[in-house]
Amino acid sequence: MPTYSIIKKSQLEGTKRLDAEYYQPEYLALQENLEKTKSIMPWGEIEGKFITGPFGSEFDTENYVQDGEYRYVRGKDVKDFFPTDGDNVYIPKKDYERLKKYSLLEGDILVSVVGTPGIGAIVDSTLLPAIFSCKSTVYRTTSINPFYFIAYLNSSYGRKLLERGVRGAVQTGLNINDLRDLPVFLPNVGIQEEIGDVVKNAKKTFDSSKSLYFQAENLLLEELGLKDFESESGLWSAVNLSEVQKANRIDAEYFDPKYQKILSLIRGNDGMALGELAAVKKGFEAGSEAYQEEGKLFIRVSSISKDGITDKDQKYLKDELYDQLKKEYQPKVGEILLTKDASPGIAHVVKEPIEGIISGGVLRVRLKEDVEPEYCALVINSIIGKLQVERDAGGSIIAHWKPDQVKELQVPILPKPTQQKIDEFVRKSHEARRSAKLLLEQAKKKVEDLIENKTE
Repeated sequence: MPTYSIIKKSQLEGTKRLDAEYYQPEYLALQENLEKTKSIMPWGEIEGKFITGPFGSEFDTENYVQDGEYRYVRGKDVKDFFPTDGDNVYIPKKDYERLKKYSLLEGDILVSVVGTPGIGAIVDSTLLPAIFSCKSTVYRTTSINPFYFIAYLNSSYGRKLLERGVRGAVQTGLNINDLRDLPVFLPNVGIQEEIGDVVKNAKKTFDSSKSLYFQAENLLLEELGLKDFESESGLWSAVNLSEVQKANRIDAEYFDPKYQKILSLIRGNDGMALGELAAVKKGFEAGSEAYQEEGKLFIRVSSISKDGITDKDQKYLKDELYDQLKKEYQPKVGEILLTKDASPGIAHVVKEPIEGIISGGVLRVRLKEDVEPEYCALVINSIIGKLQVERDAGGSIIAHWKPDQVKELQVPILPKPTQQKIDEFVRKSHEARRSAKLLLEQAKKKVEDLIENKTE
């Protein structure tokens, strides 16, 4: 059924927008609710400073350095509430000093303005020193509690009304005036602090989750003698003809000494091929024509991280198609979902029932030997798995990891008590992450309830 809005001419004045999308009933209802509170102010009228990122020409991304001190926060690093921390890139000190006017401060608000516009994240001390890219805009203020403000920006009001301002068709984005026009709900200082404290507690819980995961990975590497493993490539290596014939590869990268070194350490710890430990089954490629706006979840490579199945840009399938496919392609609790395409080598253990099926770029790994699932997933996500995936790619950008190669992935088998200890660290890490997400949902709900209660 079509939806429509009837707009008065007076409502068009000052907006400089005539496109129907801007006046969708959902946006108008949110705007009306905010106006009824009589506690709003356009973002641009709140005392503070907007700072745009450097032009792309000011820094060549080919100059990234490995594990440096000065972080470069890209557009894709800006996620709900907090920037990501796991796929970081860094820049040389000389570039940081040259671009220091774009350096971030604790409490800054980062808003993505290109790519997926309208995502807000707050900067904390663990991110610094850092500069940000032109894909984001920074807002710096002492006039509003930043932890409250980030909850507002990520609430349905902030997110949807920023989405309303997005311009363009192919390359969508927000400009400074779009941000300035956003109506901001401003409760009293006490309420701001109360909601801000919920967000702060969520951040502490996320940090605890990271610490627990680090302890698990650290224990794994220590037990394997890989704690201080150097993964730099060697200049040359000598291999027997029989090794070349067995691998059916002649590229030098495949025989880099770092791979031989890590494989020998794995074999020294009773390493077994994943195909011996588990049944590995490929998913189903439904094709984009089968995607629906609602229905049963279609789990693609982009849906999976080591922390779980993301809820961004999800695709769905009809219930009828799901019913046909679920017997073969629906993951079960305790199985490992493992990506093989685009971003291969990401593993996650299914922790609760899922009504959905996996795509052709994802594998179901069902362990049949007495190996702890979280332990096995951690091995794959660690340098142990990453180097083996990199090796199979021949040193190029990985597009596909063949199921036969996946089955040959070597997994070290540590003593059961050690596996269980590692498994517990990982489980506690995931529990902490889940608790942190619930706290963030509470913060958003508190903002939304405040606005809606004031409209009654």
